[in-house]
Amino acid sequence: MPALWNTTLGRRMNSIEGVNTYTIVPMVMADLGNNERRMLKAMLDDPDTVWKLSDLLEACEWKDQAHVAGAGLGLEEAGLLEINEIPSRHISLGTEGRKAVEHGLLESRLFEWLLERDSSQRTMRELSSNFEKSESGPGIGLLKKLGIEISKGTLIIPEDSKSIQRIISERQSFISKLSDGGIDAQKLDEEMISAFKIRKNIIEIVDSVSRTWKLTPKGMNSDVSSLDESKLIVDLTPEMLQTDEWKNSEFKRYDVNLPAPTPAGGRPHPMQSLIQRIRAIFLEMGFSEIEGDFVRTAGWNMDSLFIPQTHPARAMQDTFYLDNPESMPIDEKWLNLWADVHENGGDTGSTGWGGSFDRMEAQKGLLRTHTTVNTVHHLAENPDQPCRVFGIGRVFRQEAIDKSHLPEFHQIEGIIHEPEASLPMLVTTLKTFYAKMGYPDVRVRPAYFPYTEPSLEIEVKWRGMWLELGGAGIFRPEVTEPLGTEWPVCAWGMGLERLAMLVLGMDDIRELYLPDLQKLRSMPII
Repeated sequence: MPALWNTTLGRRMNSIEGVNTYTIVPMVMADLGNNERRMLKAMLDDPDTVWKLSDLLEACEWKDQAHVAGAGLGLEEAGLLEINEIPSRHISLGTEGRKAVEHGLLESRLFEWLLERDSSQRTMRELSSNFEKSESGPGIGLLKKLGIEISKGTLIIPEDSKSIQRIISERQSFISKLSDGGIDAQKLDEEMISAFKIRKNIIEIVDSVSRTWKLTPKGMNSDVSSLDESKLIVDLTPEMLQTDEWKNSEFKRYDVNLPAPTPAGGRPHPMQSLIQRIRAIFLEMGFSEIEGDFVRTAGWNMDSLFIPQTHPARAMQDTFYLDNPESMPIDEKWLNLWADVHENGGDTGSTGWGGSFDRMEAQKGLLRTHTTVNTVHHLAENPDQPCRVFGIGRVFRQEAIDKSHLPEFHQIEGIIHEPEASLPMLVTTLKTFYAKMGYPDVRVRPAYFPYTEPSLEIEVKWRGMWLELGGAGIFRPEVTEPLGTEWPVCAWGMGLERLAMLVLGMDDIRELYLPDLQKLRSMPII
């Protein structure tokens, strides 16, 4: 009866009268690497033991745990041992958590501050003047969740304040438990962990897995005498071929049928690449970059741009107004100037919008709806200095999500502020920018914006069609003169996502933010 050996599967195929039968035999030890042989030999010294990482490192005289992990997987695939994984979660204090142990949690300090004052002093203004801005905003949110109400800028403590004190005490006690070092999550209150893990840097959660290794019956029956380590050649180099020694050497075996990962190098997200490209073009054209905060007042976001307070853009469906901060202070100087211009045109020769200017409306907090607010602020701070500046940043509008709209997107904004600024200069600048982006066919059309005159829309030719990418124009005197400048200001703004769709050849804006790594890797490099 002839026997055929298959060393890959570790089995023998017997042929009896044309019928194939299989007999499972121990895996050929020649198929094991040196690390697998050493680890198996060490474990055979005490075959019934459940081995830990430290024990195997010592027994095999290794320092790197990667040797144990790699050899263990090889032996497990051969059916010689079993690996048992035990997950664990370790909770410790973050940077803010350590501060909370020493000084108290933010909600604790704020609540104590409220208790020390009478009701007339428990105002948002008083609180903001006694705490840092980075604490007062988040702190108000924490107090509201505890049951404290806010009415007309005053914080109202409910009659049952003991329940609030009890909750704060429990939270402080939880943080104190962690002050001496990390603790296993199973020994802690799961609700407390859930509450604190969404707060920045209060606690740190480390998930880990501990492993043990134990021989299977097959591994216990291994022949120790066949586990001697030998010199295995991994690569046959040109130097080895200079002699005949390699002919009698033992080569490390490879299984070409095993799945192998497809190598994929790292690369920037297409949006980040596009932002860097746009930034480089504007810097090359002699512009400087400016930035600004996401949270603004309605005054700077809209009133400074001569947008009437009855404009549809003020409606809640377009703008994200904030509960915290609900309002933000603005220098009376600007409120007076804007009120004068909106009501009667001020000294600009305009008649304004008429009606009464609402100063409380101007101080409402909101998420900026455009990056123009950054350039207006820059003009207010530098009214007598000529400049060419641009900015690229996120803006927010309460849009319904579809193939061409998102509630959060990027906008490219720029201005030219100098005595000789003109509409031809603006059009030439925009055509130069798009030409450098690779789109020489650009046209402008008349348009209307409440803060520019004349106003125009920018369109580029894409797939044989004209695609509108943004608006531009010359700031009206009602915008520039209250800011302290009488020079012309060329201004433009355009959506970055629409430009990205143009560059990447997309039809749906949502594809830019899908967590599809395969699709992102297939996108062209910008």
